[in-house]
Amino acid sequence: MKRAWKSVLACCAAAGLAALGGCGLFWDDPYVAVTTAPLNWCEVHYYNARFEPVRRDTVRISGTGLVEVRTGTSRRVSDSFAKSMDDPTWDDYNTQQYYVDPNHVREVFQDLVNAGLFDKDKILKSTKYPSPGRFVAVRAAIEGKTFSEPHNVFESDPDLAERLYNLVREFRRTTLGRKRPINAPDRAAEEEKKSDEKKKDGEEGKEEKTT
Repeated sequence: MKRAWKSVLACCAAAGLAALGGCGLFWDDPYVAVTTAPLNWCEVHYYNARFEPVRRDTVRISGTGLVEVRTGTSRRVSDSFAKSMDDPTWDDYNTQQYYVDPNHVREVFQDLVNAGLFDKDKILKSTKYPSPGRFVAVRAAIEGKTFSEPHNVFESDPDLAERLYNLVREFRRTTLGRKRPINAPDRAAEEEKKSDEKKKDGEEGKEEKTT
């Protein structure tokens, strides 16, 4: 009987050490290497209530390189199920879609992962910080890991919150060279086509002269 109890205690001790050491099924590494998988996605909601009217921004990024940007004072910007059609800000809603380089998306996602987006231990041990008026929340699914918490990240992880805010600032601007609106002409392709046409015209001109 004593031997049986010793075996049980030994197994429990081994399991405890495995959990503490981050081995086996007891620990899931939140700091993974991000690939350009099309199923990866991230959505960030941001607003600053210190200014009236409150302007909202939502950026959704897909691993395929598709980016959707929603801006305005309407609650529809951050809430797809909003029903307050009588609200005077209801129509203040703008949306645009862009394609970006999937490799850049991978870099953005990797930065969020490295900042502890999926680190549950970090979230549980976090201290609540004051955040007067500023709000940012994130939902994401990257490399099979998910995060979907409605809380204000500024209050739980200011460093991650600033990264999320910078992400919104980057992708809501349409002037970045690496962005191209959906259905917009591919200028690089057009320039290449014009160059080929010029070369072709030049070669035809040379043939006419020789004949």
